[in-house]
Amino acid sequence: MPDIVSSDRDWAPRLAQESRLRQLEELLARRSAGNAIDAEIERAVLLGALNRRQDAQHAFVDILRRAPANFSALNEFGALLTQMGAIDAACRVYSEAIAHHPQNPIGHVNLANLLFRANRHTEARERYEAALRIDPEHAQAHQGLGAVLSDLGERARARHHFQKGFGGHAISTLPYRGTRPPIALLQLVSSGGGNIPTASFLDDRVYLTSVVIADYLDPQLALPPHQLIFNAIGDADLCEPALQAAARLTARTSAPVINDPGAVMKTGRIGNAQRLGAVHGVVTPRTITLARDILAGPDGASSVASDGFTFPLLLRSPGYHTGRNFILVPSAAELAAAAASLPGDDLLVIEYLDARGKDGKARKYRVMIIAGEIYPLHLAISGDWKVHYFTSDMADKPDHRLEEASFLEDMRATLGDKAVAALERIRDLLGLDYAGVDFGLGPGGDVLLFEANATMVVNPPDPDRRWAYRRTAITRILDAVTAMILRKSARPAELR
Repeated sequence: MPDIVSSDRDWAPRLAQESRLRQLEELLARRSAGNAIDAEIERAVLLGALNRRQDAQHAFVDILRRAPANFSALNEFGALLTQMGAIDAACRVYSEAIAHHPQNPIGHVNLANLLFRANRHTEARERYEAALRIDPEHAQAHQGLGAVLSDLGERARARHHFQKGFGGHAISTLPYRGTRPPIALLQLVSSGGGNIPTASFLDDRVYLTSVVIADYLDPQLALPPHQLIFNAIGDADLCEPALQAAARLTARTSAPVINDPGAVMKTGRIGNAQRLGAVHGVVTPRTITLARDILAGPDGASSVASDGFTFPLLLRSPGYHTGRNFILVPSAAELAAAAASLPGDDLLVIEYLDARGKDGKARKYRVMIIAGEIYPLHLAISGDWKVHYFTSDMADKPDHRLEEASFLEDMRATLGDKAVAALERIRDLLGLDYAGVDFGLGPGGDVLLFEANATMVVNPPDPDRRWAYRRTAITRILDAVTAMILRKSARPAELR
């Protein structure tokens, strides 16, 4: 593992940026009305890099007031707005760049990236394809189009674009905005999704992050300098080739690893149903894989019946999350049409576990497992069988929020000793540094397991006052993740 030099003095690259900013400001002060747009753009970019984002924003606005068609200014301003989280504004700026420079593929790709993040797949695909018509070898356009196609279930076509996009481009280093020597972190991801969302805890003022697309990394390439590895590949059903590549990669370095790829590989839905179903106090749904053509054909119902399934049952396309391509099939008569509506050659057939309470509402609890500790994250209550926090009834039901607050304040009192003991055994069997468990409660206090893996996201709550009761629990989790990473990297916590 390459050595990382650390000191308490100001970080040299930061000093170089500040020095260059002073040079530019002296240069611009001597030019009253000359053509200094390039220098002004460089200055605005440096302001953003030095975390003076409001100053940078004002600088770009002033530049574009005088040079509204300047591509570099539009492109860099779009990047700044994206970093600031002003996604709608960034989309408008990138659209302006395309309007003035329709033959520049960069504008198309940058807009497409944001459209894809917003799940606007059709529009994103159009922009990526427009970029490739201009430059058929544009690596970032191939990468983005591959991601869109993978998300749409066209995974064979996606692989073609991933090969074009990531060949020779499997490593990228994210900008670092800190004032001290960074923690050098290697983040492993999969090309086709199924990765842990890390934006809420990998602070670019603390970590210098090199992102490695594990399934397309040339094994002969040297790894970037790093103090630790965060394996963000989380979906065992979707990402097996990437996890295998990640296991080979981690064997090449002595750096500590968060979420051993071998442990992640054991968390597929079928494997979890078998392994965790043996735990006392845990009920797992019977889960098998069947070809979609069989399920959509005339013998589909008899096929699932021969495997012991009754209706209602669930069908799911592997590799999707947040309820996408996941449906309940009430009866045998509806099986064929339901299967035909889902993407993928194979589908998961899953036993339906009834997680409704006495009020008829379904409940889904989520806990996070961070460095061996179990933390309550949320309780979602809904009239629909498919419970997700962002589509549940929580916002409109004060009594539901009160029930969730009780869970967050005292998990054991809410769940009972039997369920907590079962969750502790699940934690031990998973063997992951970062993971989550989604579950319901059975009438006898059993854990009705929905899923247990590393792909769980921890999102800070909306600033609305209704969610104030959630902030302490979420902050506790994010702090635990940060502490774990700092501890693994052997750097003191005062860096935060």
